[in-house]
Amino acid sequence: MPGLISDSDDHRLIRETTAKIAEKYGASYFLERGRTGDDIEELWADLGASGLLGVHLPEEYGGGGGGMAEAVVVVEELAAHGMPLLIWVISPAICGSILNSHASEEMKRDWLPALSDGSKKMAFGLTEPDAGSNSHNLSTTARRDADGWLLSGAKYFISAIDQADAVLIAARDHEQSAGGRNVLSLFVVPTDAPGLSFQKIDTSIVSPDKQFTVFLDEVRVGPDALVGEAGNGLRQLFSGLNPERILVGALCGGIGRYALSKARDYATVRQVWSVPIGAHQGISHPLAAAHIDVELSRLATANSAQQFDAGNDAGEAANIAKFAASEAALKALDQSIQTHGGNGLTHEYGLSELWFVTRLMRTAPVSREMVLNFVAQTSLKLPRSY
Repeated sequence: MPGLISDSDDHRLIRETTAKIAEKYGASYFLERGRTGDDIEELWADLGASGLLGVHLPEEYGGGGGGMAEAVVVVEELAAHGMPLLIWVISPAICGSILNSHASEEMKRDWLPALSDGSKKMAFGLTEPDAGSNSHNLSTTARRDADGWLLSGAKYFISAIDQADAVLIAARDHEQSAGGRNVLSLFVVPTDAPGLSFQKIDTSIVSPDKQFTVFLDEVRVGPDALVGEAGNGLRQLFSGLNPERILVGALCGGIGRYALSKARDYATVRQVWSVPIGAHQGISHPLAAAHIDVELSRLATANSAQQFDAGNDAGEAANIAKFAASEAALKALDQSIQTHGGNGLTHEYGLSELWFVTRLMRTAPVSREMVLNFVAQTSLKLPRSY
């Protein structure tokens, strides 16, 4: 389907390689694994072996030497084939980006090659039951002792920790958090560490990447688990949060493309009264409008990736991309389901089962309301509401 994005030769090759792997498995593979709760290890291994998981990480650590612009192509193309992989956004993108920017040389060499080739995965532990979007108000605590650190608390809606070898935990640094000032530190915690447990959250989301509550009961980690310097966690988080928003934009752009492709094909062959339903403006105009919105969101996402890779402050661009893409994807998917009529709700066509993971992107990783707060206060310089 023609669009507004014009790929460079390198991006075209990445897109074609990603598409070839995605087509090998098909959207039905992803949906079936989501229904049964099984993992996608075969797909993940193929993506890693082809260099598509670490495409944005430095070559010296096993990556492809690219940036967010290249990561966007991979994540979007997978979603455009019916495979919106949350774990891609979490493990190599969020965690990989934070470690690449702030971890010690030893930690980088321990983790980045494994995240790049897919032999290890890392979950991301930021959100908490009572903190919501306020990362300044985390209650999970890290206490220093002679042997390292003790972590206690709980994390909520943590994706795919059941697949992960470790989780990147953001915790309030007890030693430095005094007088109501919350200072954060980040830790790489093995998922089999004594005292760490997790419980699945039952949701309507059909995806191999499940959601969990994570409990940390006096989890002991050594000094080498600390990412960078103690107390520097908030700044470190932003090395991962902008990539997260950018790649959610890419994921939603891909879902929008997938939904519209399915709608176009159906509206072309489905006939009522001897006329393809796509000939009726009641069908074609809403699909055309949805296509416009998806393509504009893809441009916003591509721009946010370019801003990030150039070393610019990409906060505004990343938030706008995430907002625009999540809104456009949901609209495109809804219109595709409507175009299919009753068939849009069947397992055979694989559309309705994408609804909740797409709807999730309006709420996570940052809600549309918090994006609007950011734009109002940062872009428009309006008075702060909180």
